[in-house]
Amino acid sequence: MTALHIISLPVDLRELRRLMAVNGLGADEGRALHHFLCEAFGKSAVQPFRLMPGRSGARLATLYGYTGQTETQLRNTLAETAPPESASVFDLEHLAVKAMPESWRAGRRLAFDVRVRPVRRLHAPLGHFTRKGAEVDAWLVETLRRFPDGPPEDAGERLQRDQVYTQWLAKRLDGAARIETVRMARIERTLAVRYGATSHGPDVTLHGELSITDGAAFAEKLRHGLGRHTAYGYGMLLLRPPQGC
Repeated sequence: MTALHIISLPVDLRELRRLMAVNGLGADEGRALHHFLCEAFGKSAVQPFRLMPGRSGARLATLYGYTGQTETQLRNTLAETAPPESASVFDLEHLAVKAMPESWRAGRRLAFDVRVRPVRRLHAPLGHFTRKGAEVDAWLVETLRRFPDGPPEDAGERLQRDQVYTQWLAKRLDGAARIETVRMARIERTLAVRYGATSHGPDVTLHGELSITDGAAFAEKLRHGLGRHTAYGYGMLLLRPPQGC
C-alpha cells in the first residue's frame, strides 16, 4: 500500500469558471475541478478532494486532497503531461504536500470537517421514485419509509435532517471510527452533472469529533473518502486536533 499524502493547492476561481464555460462543463464546480485535476495530475491521482473558498468575493480558494503520490511524482507529471491551462486554474508553484501518518492508534480522538452528499441508491421503488437505482436524499428516503402514505406537516420535526445525516455518516465510518459529537454546519441543494445526467441533491458540511476504533480501516476511509461523489469534491475527511487540546 502506497503512503498517503495530503496536498494543498491554490485555485483561481475566476479562471476556473471561465474555463468551465469554454470547455462546456456547465455549472457543476466539482465536476470541473475533477476534470482539471485529472488533466494536471492523472486520473484519480488526487481524490478525494475539498475546495475551501476564501472570504466572500475572494478570487483565490484552496483545494485540499489526498493522494498516493509523492510531491516529486506529482511535479514530474505536471512537467511531462499537464496542459498549459492547468497553470491558469491552479497556482502550481505553491503546491504543498505533506505525508500523512503511516498508522493510527485506536482510541485516538480527532476533530473532523467533512463535506458530503448524503444520498442513497434505491434498490426498489419508493414513493414517487419509481426508477430502481435512483439517487435520493437520505432524509427523504427515511421520511418516505416512515410515512408511506405521505409525510405529515410536522415530518420535519419528527425526523430532523441533522439526525438522519449523522446516522448516514456513522454508517460510513462504521468499523473505522465512532462519532462522539457532530453538528451540521451548512446545508444546501446543489447541482450534480454526471455522465450527461443532472440531478439536485443535499450538499452538507458536518463538523464534529470522532474516536478511531480501527487504525487500518480509518486510514482506508481517508484514502477513499465517504459516500458517493468522492471524485467530485465530497467525502474528504479533514482532521484537526480535538477541542481542548
